[in-house]
Amino acid sequence: MPVKSPRPFILVACACAIFWPGSFIFGLPGVLRQHWQHVFDADGGAIGGAVFFILTGATCFMYLCGRLQEKYGPGRLAALGAVMGGGSVIWLSQAANMTEVNVWAFAVGASSAFVYLPGLTVVQRWYPEKRGLVAGFFNMAFGLSAAVTSPIFSVLLSTWGYEALTLAAGCAALTIGLAASALIRFPESDTATPVSDAPSAPGGRSVGDALKSREFWCLWLTWVFAGAAGASMIVLATGFGLARGLNLERAVVLLTAFNLTNGCGRLISGYFSDRIGRSRIMAMSFAAAGVAYLIMPHLAGLWLWAVLAAVIGFAFGTLFAVSGPLAGDCFGMVHFGAIFGLVFTAYGFVSGPLGPWLSGHILDVTQGNYTLVFSYLGLMYLTAAGLILLVQPWRECRL
Repeated sequence: MPVKSPRPFILVACACAIFWPGSFIFGLPGVLRQHWQHVFDADGGAIGGAVFFILTGATCFMYLCGRLQEKYGPGRLAALGAVMGGGSVIWLSQAANMTEVNVWAFAVGASSAFVYLPGLTVVQRWYPEKRGLVAGFFNMAFGLSAAVTSPIFSVLLSTWGYEALTLAAGCAALTIGLAASALIRFPESDTATPVSDAPSAPGGRSVGDALKSREFWCLWLTWVFAGAAGASMIVLATGFGLARGLNLERAVVLLTAFNLTNGCGRLISGYFSDRIGRSRIMAMSFAAAGVAYLIMPHLAGLWLWAVLAAVIGFAFGTLFAVSGPLAGDCFGMVHFGAIFGLVFTAYGFVSGPLGPWLSGHILDVTQGNYTLVFSYLGLMYLTAAGLILLVQPWRECRL
């Protein structure tokens, strides 16, 4: 028996593994938006379509990863995700059109599933007494990564160029991801956890039982609306700034503000979800983001826009950080991977078309009417705030 617990090292390894997928998903499309528009003659709908393919790639493999992690182990899945993610960005350096960009988007989305779901499950199993906090820390690394890398990507794109930027980022992701995956594993007592759909032990509901519950479908619809509204800001932030007369370097501030709270806020919301209730903290953040979207087009000033983008980012981060532990509260950890993988289908299959793709299409049709787009995205967040209050787990952490 080792003298020191390996828990902190495993927690950090999971955070390092998810860092680069987060930077590619939340940061790279916004930074490369202008390049794709100029070189590939891509319109707003095409850029939003790339985010749709990211979400679709993640969703197609999320449920499968929930099953495979119990059979093959989370470390192997994380290593495969590192190879897929880093390799796809290296391949992106040679992309010649938006079709090839969409292939990259699907691949990098799929790679995130092989890292995200195993990592989220691992940290909660190692820290059962602080599931909200450690899920928040893990998700903070996922979301905060783009706040760190977006300004760097922007500078490197201007100085090194598109090809050198994508090659360097892909190699860094491949190296760090493979190193971190070597430490990712379940606690010894959890290695024999069953994966069938038979009635589960106390503290765990089967996949079939979850699908029959109100909690599952309210959580699923929450991911539809909050996921669509939050993901849209990934591709709209810099475009909104440019449309309001900012240059690229200043417009990226909006994306950075969004990603900063999208990342750091996950730790905060995860911590408070352990204390005041997960549904409450989600509802409050969604309502605030809804109001931020509604008033953002009617205000002027870089820093006012940045603050509102930060509020929206906090809500988006809360969706990721708290819904996993909330699903664990509702359904237990025995079949957590499979159940949460099914919840995530809302994000990829519905949120993508309803959010980034539709918002880009509306902007194209209306010659850049951000007031209309931000209004319907704000109403989506307000709808999600009402839905999540209907999710009442059988056990919820309180003071």
